[in-house]
Amino acid sequence: MATDTVKTAERTLDLLEAFARIKEPLSLSELARQLGCPVSSCHGLIRTMKGRGYLYLLQHRRRYYPTRRLLEIGAEIAAHDPLVERLVPTLEALRARTEETVIVGHRQDDEIVYLHVLEGPQHIRYAASPGDRKPLHSSALGKAFLGVLDDPALAALLEGLPLRRITPATITQPDELMADVQRSRRRGYFVTRGENVPDVSAVARTVVVESETLGVCVAGPTHRMKPRVAELGEVLVEAVTSPGLQMEGGDGRGAISRDSRRRA
Repeated sequence: MATDTVKTAERTLDLLEAFARIKEPLSLSELARQLGCPVSSCHGLIRTMKGRGYLYLLQHRRRYYPTRRLLEIGAEIAAHDPLVERLVPTLEALRARTEETVIVGHRQDDEIVYLHVLEGPQHIRYAASPGDRKPLHSSALGKAFLGVLDDPALAALLEGLPLRRITPATITQPDELMADVQRSRRRGYFVTRGENVPDVSAVARTVVVESETLGVCVAGPTHRMKPRVAELGEVLVEAVTSPGLQMEGGDGRGAISRDSRRRA
């Protein structure tokens, strides 16, 4: 994981996340406290963002709040995502059929980053957000990406991968994890049972979109998922190999082709 971060960029993101977390206007001193930086540094950041139209000042008590500019830019960016938008119809159908949370992820070094989350409709559900990061070894999406590797490459990776114990159920032995991945390859989907988040289980599989490998995952409370794991795995396999998607190889990957997508 990279450590060469840029302080100003980090503070800008921290500022936006503070507004999302607190959900109300904040004064300069309150923002400085949230960011853990001097008021002078925070003032410069706020002045820049206000000048660019991302924040506005409420005269009462001199508090700041973001404008809708960020929302509009975010929506425009999301609408032209080169990969995720092509999967949205499949994801929505998968959520409707399973009634559980559906996630798209991508491997970034030794982690998975969530690109898109469609939370399930049930009152008790697995809640997640785009940008969340998960370890390769303890998440269903991570295991799915491990499954893309052949055995020699997988063994080499597991040799150097820190298999931290995230929950009591996390697999921390390389040989045990390799056996789990090999079984999952043959089955066609990858499973976690409380290995990354206690009481949450998931099934996942990779799919290739325009030559880029993504992971698709169905996740929910273990008490609901456990008796349905095989069913949900089959539903997931069907979803990523349905018309508009075509199989590629025997390692649990599917591929979206331009021609078949246009016909769908």
